[in-house]
Formats: sequence, C-alpha cells, structure tokens
Amino acid sequence: MEQTSTARTLLIEATQFITQCYAELGKSDEDRIDRLAEIKHEIDVTGTYTHKPFELEHGAKMAWRNSNRCIGRLLWHTLHIVDARNVVSAEDAFEKLVDHIAYATNDGQIRSTITVFPPRKNGKDPLRIWNHQLLRYAGYKDGAELIGDSASLDLTEVCENLGWRGEKTPFDLLPLVIQADGEKAQWFSIPEEIVKEVPIIHPEIEGFAALNLKWYAVPIISNMRLEIGGIDYPMAPFNGWYMGTEIGARNLADADRYNMLPRIADLMGLDTKLNRSLWIDKALVELNIAVLHSYQQAGVTIIDHHTAAKQFKRFEENERKSGRAVTGNWAWLIPPLSPAATHIYHQPYSNEKQSPNYFYQPDPFRS
Repeated sequence: MEQTSTARTLLIEATQFITQCYAELGKSDEDRIDRLAEIKHEIDVTGTYTHKPFELEHGAKMAWRNSNRCIGRLLWHTLHIVDARNVVSAEDAFEKLVDHIAYATNDGQIRSTITVFPPRKNGKDPLRIWNHQLLRYAGYKDGAELIGDSASLDLTEVCENLGWRGEKTPFDLLPLVIQADGEKAQWFSIPEEIVKEVPIIHPEIEGFAALNLKWYAVPIISNMRLEIGGIDYPMAPFNGWYMGTEIGARNLADADRYNMLPRIADLMGLDTKLNRSLWIDKALVELNIAVLHSYQQAGVTIIDHHTAAKQFKRFEENERKSGRAVTGNWAWLIPPLSPAATHIYHQPYSNEKQSPNYFYQPDPFRS
C-alpha cells in the first residue's frame, strides 16, 4: 500500500524519535530496526502507531528536557509518568486527575508527575481538559471590581454557564472541566482534602498576615499538548514545583492579577507617590521573601530564582557533556526579579523547538 504524505511524515518523525530514544536507553541496533519495522507496518495498516510504555516514559522526559521556557530542567530524568491512555470517559479521567494532584502534592514534598491520556486520532481528541492548570483560582467581574484571578475570568464564566457556582472570594478553586469526544463538557469539584494551600505570611512585616493571601502548593499545567515522535497527546497534565517568583513576582504582584504591591507598600510605610523611591522594587522583594518563607514554614517544596539559575547552569553543563545542544527561550528563562544577577541574563539561547516537546494549543471552549 502506498503511504500518504501524512503517513510518510509520521514515519519520519517516529524514526527520529525511536533512533534517539533507543540510543539514550542503550538499546541495540537490532531492537531499533525491529521496532521501526513494526511501526512502519502499523502506520501502513492503521495510519498511526502506539508507543510502548517505556517509549512513552522516556519521550515525556525528553519533552521536559526540550522545554525552552523551563528553568527547572536539571531533574528532567526524575519525572514520574502515569500511563492513562486506556481512559475514555470524563468520569474516569477525573479520578486520574484527583490521583495526580494527591500524588504530586505528597503533603508538600512535591513530586514531578505527568499523566498521559489517549492520543489524538484522525484529528479527534478522545479527551480534553479545559483548565489551564488543574489547580487555579476563579476570577469574577462585579461591575468595575475584580474579585480573584483575572487570568481565570473566561474559564470562570464558562464554568458558571455549565452550572458551577463559586463563593466569589479571591481564592475560589475552579472545578475541573473535562470533555470526552462527542459529548458535552462536564465539571467536577476537586476534593478539598487533596488540595494543599499555603497562607502567605511575612517573617517581619507587621500586619502582612491580615492581607489573607494564599496560594496552592503545586502548579500542574494542563492545557498543553505533548508531542512524541509525531503522536499528539492533547491531554497530558504535568507539574514540577514553584519557583518563588512565579507567585511573588507575577501571580500576586502583577497589576492585572492580584496587584498586591500597593497594599504591601502601605504596610511598609513607603512613599508610593514617586517611582524613583523604588517602592515597587522594595515591596516586590518583601513579597517574594514572604512567599519563600511561607512555603518553607508549610513544608512545601519551592525554589528561589538564584538557586534555580544555578541548577540551570548545571543542566547546561550536563547537556553539553551528553553532546546535546541547549535550547531556551531567554525571555522566559530569566527570572522576573533581579534577572541580571543570574548568568542566564548575560548569554543568548537558541529558541529552536526540538521534539519531543510540550506545545500550546487552542482552548476548547474558545473554538
């Protein structure tokens, strides 16, 4: 049977992946040749192929290693893979996601984890999750007032249209919205007992605790597509752990998010009338101190941006020793606080996309 151009492209991508994967795992040339023959036959017959469990595992790890925006790639080989390719219903998918949250949280000793659901087939996604992260706070507009996280305004409205109702506090956890192919999306409330949240306090600033800030322990990205050897997995939520600046210099600090810097500056008695007083910078540093202090006090894994940058330097060294080029998105790798104090700021990176990898994809509720 003559292969279509799509099948030929898939075979090329599969060959590239299998060749690299098997070489890294120390497989023999005979194993590689036999496996590629199997894959070619499967593509000829079905138009696609199925990864063996160890191929899926190593491919997911390679994808983390190739993620240009991630500063935390040093420990790519420690990723824990949950193979959920047999799941077909939204209800069963929800149970797997609950398991993921509980396993990854591990009472604060965060474990890097990915749960991989069925691959795209014939252009159709067997399952999709509509959430950006498994754990995320809702956002509401009440007239001119914003309550909660502005990054969640659209999804919050979608959830409400599906029948969910939050309490309209600044920190309402959104439900998980899952859609099986050919069915309507369903929402599921996350059990409170598996969600670990950290109250944000400051070791020195009086009145900081009265701000009633908190954040969840684990960032579990859920809206990206995992691609391995030409096979797309549209639902493959994964997590590492937080770098403090993600919370302290972005989520809680950005003017269009929780915008806490003016309130912290007031607590500190800073002059906020003139930018040259650097009140923004002073408040930003103290907010980040509070985040790191709070996570440490709560026994939750977190890393500061200076340590993360040093770990990334070790990653770069390891990759060069392994004969692999280091790629990266400079604008994402530099931390949002004191970037020039890290080595990353002072050198260029190629932003070439390598495979396997994680890719952004359109939100299902916007299509």
